[in-house]
Formats: sequence, structure tokens, C-alpha cells
Amino acid sequence: MLFNSLKHHLRVTFFLTFFSICVSLPLSAVELTAPTAKDRRITRVVTLMMERAHLLQHELDDEISNRSITSFIDRLDPMRLYFLKSDVEGFMKKKDTIDDMVSEGDITFAYDVFKTYLERIDERLPVINELIDAGHDFTANESINTDWDKVAFAESADEAKDRWRKRIKYNLLVLKGDDETEERSKERLHRRYNSFANQMHRTDSDELLEMFLNSVMASFDPHTSYMSPTTLENFEIVMRLNLDGIGAGLTMQDGDTVITKIIPGGAADKHGELKVNDRIVSVGQGEEGEMEDVIGMKLDEVVQRIRGKAGTIVRIGIIPAEKTGSTVLNITRARIELKDSEAQAKVIKHTANDEEFKVGVISLPSFYMDMDAARRGVRDYKSTTRDVRALLKGFEEAGGVDAILLDLSRNGGGSLTEAIDLTGLFIDRGPVVQVKDPTGRVTAYEDENAGVAWDGPLVVLTSKFSASASEIFAGAIADYGRGIIVGDSATHGKGTVQSLQDLGRELFRNTPNPPEFGALKITIQQFYRPNGASTQKHGVAADIILPSFS
Repeated sequence: MLFNSLKHHLRVTFFLTFFSICVSLPLSAVELTAPTAKDRRITRVVTLMMERAHLLQHELDDEISNRSITSFIDRLDPMRLYFLKSDVEGFMKKKDTIDDMVSEGDITFAYDVFKTYLERIDERLPVINELIDAGHDFTANESINTDWDKVAFAESADEAKDRWRKRIKYNLLVLKGDDETEERSKERLHRRYNSFANQMHRTDSDELLEMFLNSVMASFDPHTSYMSPTTLENFEIVMRLNLDGIGAGLTMQDGDTVITKIIPGGAADKHGELKVNDRIVSVGQGEEGEMEDVIGMKLDEVVQRIRGKAGTIVRIGIIPAEKTGSTVLNITRARIELKDSEAQAKVIKHTANDEEFKVGVISLPSFYMDMDAARRGVRDYKSTTRDVRALLKGFEEAGGVDAILLDLSRNGGGSLTEAIDLTGLFIDRGPVVQVKDPTGRVTAYEDENAGVAWDGPLVVLTSKFSASASEIFAGAIADYGRGIIVGDSATHGKGTVQSLQDLGRELFRNTPNPPEFGALKITIQQFYRPNGASTQKHGVAADIILPSFS
């Protein structure tokens, strides 16, 4: 994903990022009754920015409205298991009015659709639990159509029930293939679907707004989206590669919050007692704060309770994977550096004709950059270019290498600033990328720093997953004849620039601590290689095709 923050002195621009999950037994449901004043304000400013700043300069009209409704329904019920045909027909009656409502900040439609969705979930849940415990004929020759776009919504509750019968039967077969006992398989399915229902009832206004606005944004292009405050916080963590917390990876498994990873050197690692596969059942703040039951909470709710200011204590109630009973761990939060996500280096030695060659390999998962620190004028903020420069210097100090291989094969993008600056480590100076705005004006962004950090042989490893900022870098290296591109026949093929706008800062510019309104990632420009070629749909072609396993 490529973003341009519109703070032109920072040139903060990004490309394509990724980020998701499910939970367990009932906690109190969130009462979603009507859109809030905050919802209305965010919706108005987002739609206004879309019409005025988006690359397509497309106003919100009936066409966008129609696509938005379809997208929203698909996000809620992609497998056509909950809504009935009559529900969808009722929703589509609004297809010519949603654009006018949204332009005024009115998202009542989203609340109405979601209310129906929850009602259908509540209707299906007893049926699902009944079907899990029912007998199934595993000798019958039946099938499920997984091409969901070609599956019509059920016309009746009976038809929906039969779909669920096949779905449950399929799930039981899958679990049986995992060597689960029948009793354990049924228990897992009960937890899975009760957990899902509970999670949906805990959807808050920020989440519903994000889901609906992203249905509208997707009707413009696939790279434009609205980020709720929580999503924005997670995005900023990914970009700056640090956070305050305990240093553990979490996931949801049939409703349980489960530890999947302990980050080396983090607070949990230093504490020593939290282990992979432990289940978190409660969280307390400080040494004496009340322990809060988190069974049934959504993953992001659990994460928000565990994160906190470095130096503070969080108490975590767990059921250890290797022991019986439960225990409470007192862990002091700390600044966690996400080392696995930053540039990594190693040297590969190869001997041919009695001569040893050393190749310095730098793996770069993304073009990361601490945007907040850059915005505040911090001198040595975390950045891709600084880290790669240090790795190149490390090669030199260790005796040097004969060639550099820069691995971008899993790099989906990041900061345009970093793509430009990183290119500058390998070329003397000159244009790295050209961007064209909706008016047709073309601007060239250049490496303005003379000199290079590495002038020897260079190979850039790419794949179909190398996108945006990766394509900027690879395209420039190819156009300058500075290195050889090796990998899949071409990279991903994304050629647009997205601007990241913090809506709180935009709406409250003169407020020292503006409210958290999330952010809009909006496509504002097309980008072109130094030679004028576009990467949109075409990508950057490899000089040597080395197909990936993916």
C-alpha cells in the first residue's frame, strides 16, 4: 500500500498492507441502537474527502450506492448462511438512496442491516447446536458450493437449515481428519459458533462504522479504506516496529485467547512463565486491580487490556498448556521491539573453482517507518533505510561481501519515502518515481543525495507478493541498470499511491490532543517508474525468472 500523508516535507507514502480473527462464551452484548454523533461526523468528512481528493474524482452516486450495499452484505455474510433472500431484497430497495444518506453522514442503513444480521444469527444458533449433536450420514454423496459469488441466498429457514446441515457435516469431517474424537469435535464446534455469535453481539459502533465505510470505499477502489482508531493504532505499530506490552503473540482458537509466540527479549520472555499454547482467561491492571474475565471477548479487546505503558504491571490469568488448574502472572510491561519484522542480514558463502564468494543477503519484509516520530521531528526515527545502511556497514566491517541480494519476495510495501531513500543507497542521484495526480500533473521524486552505500553487484529478489513500494524500488533499480531482478515473471502489479489522513488531526487542527477519529487511506495518485512505465497490472518484470513456491 502506498500512502502520501500530504505532509509533503515528509513525503510519507505507503503501499498495500495486510492485517484479523474470532472468540467464545457470552459476555454482555454491546447495545447498538443508532449512529452516534461521532459516526455522522466521520462519515461526512470521509465522503467529502472521497469526492474531492480521490484519484477517480467520482462523486458518491447510485452506482457507488449499489456496489456499497452488495459489498456490505458480502462482508457480513460471505457464505450466504445467515441472511434470507427476502432480507437482501429489502436491503436493495435502498440502493438508490444510500449515497444521499451517507453524504449527509447518515448510516442508519448500516445499523438496520446489522440488526437483521444479529437476529438471523440468533435464529440460526439453536439450529446449529442441534445439528452439531444430530447424527450424520457420512456415506451420502453431497457437496458444498464454495464459489460464494454464485450461491444465492436461501429462500426459507428450511433451506438455510439444510445448508447448515452440510456445513456442520463438513466441519465434523475436517476435525475427524485432524484425529479429533467425535465428542471433542462436537465440543469445538459448539464453542466456535457460540463464540462467533457472542463476538457479533459485541460489535461496537467503531467496528460497524469501519465495516460499512470500507464497503463504500471498496466501491471506489480496492486500496482505499477507513481505519478505526484501533486499526490505526495497529497499523502504526506495524510501521514503527515497536509497542508497549508484554511481547506475546495471541490468536483465537474456538473462542479461547491462546499464546502463539513469545517475542525474544520481551517482557513475557524475561518473566519466563508464560508459554506458547497457554490460554488467557482473565486480565487485571496493576498489582491490585480487579481481575476481569476475558473468556468470550474479541481478540482486540483482550489485546487492548494487555497493552499499556511500559513500566506498569499487568496481571494475566492463564490456564497453562502443560499443567492443570490456573495461575496468575504479574508481568511488567516494556517497550517491545518487533525485530522479526525489520531488515535482517546474513552472509552466504560459496566456493567455485577454489575461490570463495560471499553474498550478503538482506531480507526486507516491508518498507517501515515511524511516522509519528518523523512527524514530531525526532532525528533518528526508526526507518528501513537507516537499518539497511547499518546492515551494509556491518558487512563491510566483517570483511566485506562480493555481492548483495535484497530479498523483497514477501514485501507488500510501506512508505514511499523509504522506497525512495533506500533506492538512494544504490544509485548516485536522480528520479526514483513519478506520480500523476487527478489533474494530470506529474511530479518526480528524486534521490537528491550524492553517493551510494553499495556500488557492487546487486540482485533484487521479487515475487508476485512484492507490491507498491517494492515495485518502486525494483523498477528504479531495473531502469538504472543498477541490479538484476530475479523471481516470479513479474511483481504484484500495483501502481497507485494512497494518502493516510488522520481524521482527528484533520478535524481538530488547532487542538493539542485531538480526539481519536481513525484515519482515511485514500488513493490520490498513480505512480510511474523513472522510464515512464506503469506497474499497474503489469508489475516489474524479472530479468531471470525463478518461480516461487507460492
